[in-house]
Amino acid sequence: MLSKTQSFVSLVAALVAVSFAQLSLAAQEGDKDLSNNPLLTEWTGPYGGVPPWRSIDSNDFVPAFEKAIEMAKADIDAIAAQSEEPTFENTMVKLEKAGSALDRLESIFGVYTSNLNLGAIPDMEARIAPMMSQYGDWVTQHEGLFKRIETIFNSDEMKTLNVAQKRLVDDKYKTFVRRGAKLGIEDKAKLSKINTELASLFTRFSQNVLGDEGKLFTKVEESQIGGLPESVVDGMAANAKARDMEGYVINNTRSSMEPVLTYADDRSLREKVWTTYYSRGDNGDDRDNNAIIQAILKLRAQRALLLGYETHAHWRLEPQMAKTPEKTMELMLAVWPKAVARVKEEVADMQAVADREGADITIAPWDYRYYAEKVRKEKYDLDLNEVKPYMQMDKLREGMMWAAGEVYGFDFKPVENVPTFHPDVSVFEVLRDGKHVGLWYFDPFAREGKRSGAWMTAYRIQQNMGEFVTPIVSNNSNFVKGKEGEPVLISWDDAVTMFHEFGHALHGLCSQCEYKSQAGTSVARDYVEFPSQINEHWLMTPEILGKYAVHYETGEPMPAELVAKIEKAATFNQGFSTVEYLASALIDMKLHLAGNVTIDPDKFEKEELEKIGMPSEICMRHRTPQFNHIFADDGYSAGYYSYLWSDALTADAAEVFEEAGSYYDPKVSKSLYENVFSVGDTIDPAEGFRRFRGRDVDTKALLRKRGFPVE
Repeated sequence: MLSKTQSFVSLVAALVAVSFAQLSLAAQEGDKDLSNNPLLTEWTGPYGGVPPWRSIDSNDFVPAFEKAIEMAKADIDAIAAQSEEPTFENTMVKLEKAGSALDRLESIFGVYTSNLNLGAIPDMEARIAPMMSQYGDWVTQHEGLFKRIETIFNSDEMKTLNVAQKRLVDDKYKTFVRRGAKLGIEDKAKLSKINTELASLFTRFSQNVLGDEGKLFTKVEESQIGGLPESVVDGMAANAKARDMEGYVINNTRSSMEPVLTYADDRSLREKVWTTYYSRGDNGDDRDNNAIIQAILKLRAQRALLLGYETHAHWRLEPQMAKTPEKTMELMLAVWPKAVARVKEEVADMQAVADREGADITIAPWDYRYYAEKVRKEKYDLDLNEVKPYMQMDKLREGMMWAAGEVYGFDFKPVENVPTFHPDVSVFEVLRDGKHVGLWYFDPFAREGKRSGAWMTAYRIQQNMGEFVTPIVSNNSNFVKGKEGEPVLISWDDAVTMFHEFGHALHGLCSQCEYKSQAGTSVARDYVEFPSQINEHWLMTPEILGKYAVHYETGEPMPAELVAKIEKAATFNQGFSTVEYLASALIDMKLHLAGNVTIDPDKFEKEELEKIGMPSEICMRHRTPQFNHIFADDGYSAGYYSYLWSDALTADAAEVFEEAGSYYDPKVSKSLYENVFSVGDTIDPAEGFRRFRGRDVDTKALLRKRGFPVE
């Protein structure tokens, strides 16, 4: 997340030169005997086997991937070489079971690249990503395999399959076609070359962002800490200590940046921290991402044309709920003017406060959070500094688990008999009616080599093909440790994020599917955020706030009057949060609708934001040079709109609980479990929502949730 002036040609030439050097070394590593290597063998131990973190030698990753890919290819070749006529059982089911060693290896290496990206791991990732891209193309371009899938797709057997099985065949067939299975030999080679180049570029992009997050930081003087809560100052001191420095340090991550922008009285400090954070990947140095973005966009556009699509956005949207870019733009542009209008009101309120205080400033992006807090206190008598002492990370984690017990019947038990990849990680067994459901790992703290933000990871996906395989999932955050021996206090927004990511974990743990391709979070990208966003609502329930939001010193629950203030201010600053997010989503879609043209990312971002009337007081939540969601892989590319699409579902679904009078209503909870959380992709997501809601989504609920005018 390269110099701005470096051309696309020189960039690719550099990648090719690196790849030749790496091939030589990989050949040497490939000689190692890996027959009993824990990276490739079945997981052993309790709970159906667990990742063997303590037995892993990271030096084995590259040769292990070479071996695992070889094994996976043998599985595919065996399926394709069968003499029997293609059937669901001898082709689709066997395909679901193929490459199991590679699946396990990918899970382990994914944790290293996200949570332990140190030492030689970045170089290994740069080598492994193209290998995996080439393997993926090999599978989808395997004529024998595709012919069998196509035969089943067009066969009478489809009439005898159940809904989930039909969806599996339909999705697999269309996915293969969308990824070039019907292209000619020359075009398949072109496609594979594009995908391999993209894989290398994605890795370089994310490594650049990680580099700027780890290597750029702000040193803070004692005179600059005015206004900052004690817990934030303690965290800054811990950051300095971790870097073997004296005094205070602000890390270049969102969890470290936002409290400073919210509370620091020193405006020059706020500006420096803001500039350092929002310039990640955009500093004109060897970690600059602009040339990489230009290359990615060009390659994506060429790939889309090769596959018969107008743009990358059209290619990406086809299998999603939205189906077309036009529908996503319609929703975003319906909300955008209302959000911008609200921002103007918010800025006017903040400017009035600044003027009364004699600040002699015009509100700038590094002032927004700071003065928003002053307005919050003035309008709602709510100071979030009063809230934070009640936001103990460990207690809120307990609250999440308790709520999951009430809604889904889960019981979480801490376990010590499984290995972890870092001392910060804790593990819980999840049970339902006394029976083992899965494992949940929690990795809460920021550290060097861990990417910023918060996310969920599935180590093992639930499946039931002959035997029930239980899921293993994790949540990962970047909370800042305070003083040793004291509870870790987090912000209200951090607590919301923690519940959000736990929603993804619950989606994986609730899964009751037969085939792993359809299980857990393996759903449409613009549906996957629905379960996580709906889970945010349990944080605000009286049951959680009354029992788990307790003062870290006195143990007293959050006072009723403080809870009432939080409820009253629920839609406060929605202009900021909506515009900040939507600007990123709109730029994402516009970049990928531009087609096969050469784009200057910084210029494009600036010009397009001006066209849509972006308020000058706000920055995109993810500026283009650091937009990992869309440039670290294909995952959310032309898909960042998904959060808004899912939130429309969430807002409408939440009203079902509200109409029932409780977020713990047994009947509604059962319906949410049966129609959303447990079914994965075995049914059309729109149908799952209809079964839960009783009708199609009412998008006006989204406007009501954010406090915007409905008409």
